[in-house]
Amino acid sequence: MQDSNSVYEERLDAAMNDLQECQQVQNVSSCYVCEKCIGCEIRTKYIRSVYESMSKGETGGFDF
Repeated sequence: MQDSNSVYEERLDAAMNDLQECQQVQNVSSCYVCEKCIGCEIRTKYIRSVYESMSKGETGGFDF
């Protein structure tokens, strides 16, 4: 059985890889300079994965 923390880390790694691949395709170094930034599903998924990784699925504070 996988540790729940590793599940969140795996999701974060996958989302980060998708985000970096998108940035390469769009030829940008940051989402903020991309014309598709607002409403971008890839960026939204990445942000959600970061939050879930920090909170370990709990609502409220973060476990630093």
